[in-house]
Order: sequence, then C-alpha cells, then structure tokens
Amino acid sequence: MAMHAAGAENGTRGLSAAERAERGRAARHRTPRSVHGEFEPPADRRDPVEVLEGQAAGRVPELVPIRYGRMSESPFRFYRGAAAVMAADLAHTPDSGLRAQLCGDAHMLNYGLLGTPERNLLFDVNDFDETLPGPWEWDVKRLAVSLAIAGRENGFTDAERTAIVRSAGRSYREQMRRYAVMRHLDVWYARVDAEQLQTLGAAELRSRGRRRLAEELAKARGRDSLQAAGKLTEVVSGERRFRSVPPLVVPLTELLADNERGPLEEQIREMVEQYGQTLPSDRRHLLRQFTVVDMARKVVGVGSVGTRCWIILLQGRDGDDPLILQAKEAGESVLAPYVGAGEHSMQGERVVAGQRLMQAAGDIFLGWYRAKGIDGRQRDFYVRQLRDWKGSIEPELMAPRGMQTLGDVCATTLARAHARSGDRIGIAAYLGSADVFDRALVRFAEAYADRNERDHQALVDAVASGRVAAQSA
Repeated sequence: MAMHAAGAENGTRGLSAAERAERGRAARHRTPRSVHGEFEPPADRRDPVEVLEGQAAGRVPELVPIRYGRMSESPFRFYRGAAAVMAADLAHTPDSGLRAQLCGDAHMLNYGLLGTPERNLLFDVNDFDETLPGPWEWDVKRLAVSLAIAGRENGFTDAERTAIVRSAGRSYREQMRRYAVMRHLDVWYARVDAEQLQTLGAAELRSRGRRRLAEELAKARGRDSLQAAGKLTEVVSGERRFRSVPPLVVPLTELLADNERGPLEEQIREMVEQYGQTLPSDRRHLLRQFTVVDMARKVVGVGSVGTRCWIILLQGRDGDDPLILQAKEAGESVLAPYVGAGEHSMQGERVVAGQRLMQAAGDIFLGWYRAKGIDGRQRDFYVRQLRDWKGSIEPELMAPRGMQTLGDVCATTLARAHARSGDRIGIAAYLGSADVFDRALVRFAEAYADRNERDHQALVDAVASGRVAAQSA
C-alpha cells in the first residue's frame, strides 16, 4: 500500500552514499521486487466511468463529450485519458517507500522532442499536469502499461510485448544504477539530445525506422510560433487573427457576445502581465516587447479535453514576428488523494515546479498565474509556448523493434528525471543488478492492460446506453 508523502524530500540529507544504498537494499525486505508484478484491485474499486464523470463536473460542459468520444476510440486512447483511474489503482499496489518527483502520467506519448533555450533539440518528458512527489514505481508502471497496450493494438505477439516491457524495465534500472555513481552536477546536466537519438537509431532501428526518426527530428525543428501562426491564424482586414475551427479552436469573438467579451479580453491581457512576474527578469523583459492581439479557446489532448485552455496570439516587431502562448487550466493532481497535496498551493505553480525539476531544459516562457473567471470562480493556469520545436512518434507506425527502442529511451529519460529529485542511490540499490523488477514489470503491465480493456469497454457501454454523450472531434 502506498505511503503518503507531502513533499519532495527523500530523506537523504546527512546520509553517506553507503547508508543510502543500505536503505535501498533494506527496502527489499519490506517490499520484495517480485511483488511489483501483482495487481489485485480492491473489491470496492470505483466504476471507471464514475471516476471520469467526477472529473467532468469541473470542466467545460460542451467539451466533455469530445473527451468521451476520444477515449472510447480504443483502449490506448482510453488509457491516455484515464490517469485518475490508474492513480487510484496504483495506490493499492506495493511500493518501496522511496520517493521522487513524479510525472504522474508517464505513458509513452508524454515523452517527445522539445527545444532548449540554446536551440538544441532534446528528448524528454513533456507533460506535467499531474506532477507530484510520490513512489517512483508509479511512473515506471504507467510507462510499462502504455507499451503493453500499444503493442496489443499493433498486433504484437505476447513474446514481442514481453521483450519490449522487459527491456524498458532493464533500461530504467541500469540507467538509475549509472546515475547512482555519478556526481550531483553530472546527473543534473545529463540529457538525451538529437544526436544521441540518431546514434541510437542507427544502431537499433532498421532503415524504415531510421528514416522516420530523421523525418520527425527535421519536422520538430520547424514546429514553432511562426509555423503555428501559419496554421492557426489568418489575416483579416490587414490584421492577424485566429482561424475558427470549431469546436477545436474558437476565437473569443465567436465564443462570447460583445458585452461579455470585453471583460474577458481585459482579464487575459492582465493575465499575460501577471504571469510574466513568474518569469526570470530577462524573459519578462522579452515578453513585454510583445503585444496581445487575439485569443481563442482550444481543445487539447485526450485526458485534458474539457479543461479550460486559451491560446493567445502576441505580436512582436510586426505581423511576421508572432508568439503564441498556451494558458492551460491546472487542477489538483490525480495523485493528490493518495500522496498528499504537495507544497504548492497554486496548481499552476505545482506544474511549473515539477516540470523544472524533472526536465533537462524547459520553455523560456514557462510560468503560472491564478485568476478569477467570468463565472466568478478562481482557477489556476500554467503558461508556455504553444509550440517550441515539439515532436513525438506515433506508436501506430512502429514495428516491435522500433517500439522497444522508444520504450528504452523513455525509460532512461524517466530514470534521469527521477534521479534529479529522488534518492537515486537508494532506488538503484533497491533495483539491484538482477532482472527481478524487470520481469515483475511485465506481469503487471499485462495484468493492467487486461483491466484497461475492461474499463475501456465500460466507457463504450456507457456511451451506447446514453449514460454519457460522446462526440467525435
């Protein structure tokens, strides 16, 4: 059963490396590594559709059917939106008692390419809506299950899926053992860049996989505010404005009547100024050189559909100097009922702090703010660039070898993110040199993939019965 933890402290202050390693080995007696293969949901496990309905209560009502529509498409799409369902299940699984800052939703599509302030291309964790300190095993298990589910949807054999998940477990374990003997600064500076990805691709992938990787790296470098402006905006009467693509992108001019729109426009302009106060002074200076010219509501992701998300068009020197920011609502993490609320009272700050702690490099415009909406309710948001050299690789296109390579890179990246905040020496000692945990991870991943298929079917049945409404978009 998972222990509650309210902060990122891992209890290592003042302990020697040898004492930390001994603490990790001692945890094996309390929680043998083999028990991580177990998954037995409690008899009073909540109906998964009920969990989703509970989340929907605080979301934009007209967008919730889009979420159900996307989640009902496949077991993998359901899994992407069911972080809250799995968090409740993970709270009933064994853990070592060792903590790290968690992504909280570490499935394989929440890793990808991103640009650094120095204009280098990195591979990293890229979603932190649910981040909180907690048992490191939870992130590893969520990644492993995503690989198993994606492998099933691609028609991979049992043996192929076993190899993929077991390899990911080994990659996490071996990488954590490497970090255990590294200096603090070397761990902090560690990263996976585009050159390393290409080297790995050349060694592990066949020609088709290498070609797709090269194409994705090239495309990622072109995904920036200028590209986003070209796709999402149009010039109207000589001024650049967001293009209407309802319900996915709805400009404020269409969303609200004139008498209602003015106050919200002013609020969003004030938000840009307020959020800027959370940026370092040099980036605050840069932000002030831009002017807000338009705003729209945007539908994002799968699990996030229905949360409030604004995209804001700013203009710099002229119309060919755009900056598009995304302000996304940040609610309480799905992990909070099981690990504690954490140290940040503002949920936007929680997301930003977790991202800065786990990522090797971050968006220069990443910040947060709290605002009162036109309905009088106070909400937290975090803000970042809509696109900044971002890219991902779709699992549907992968052969087993390609998915194994991606799983390995995701797992080593996750190990680095955990090593920055958790007791990497203790975790490495707990995992050890044998493959006990790797094999247990395979059993858990397949058992939970079975559970996820049943949960997905429960949503499909709820849509068919009319319990919930679903919409394709």
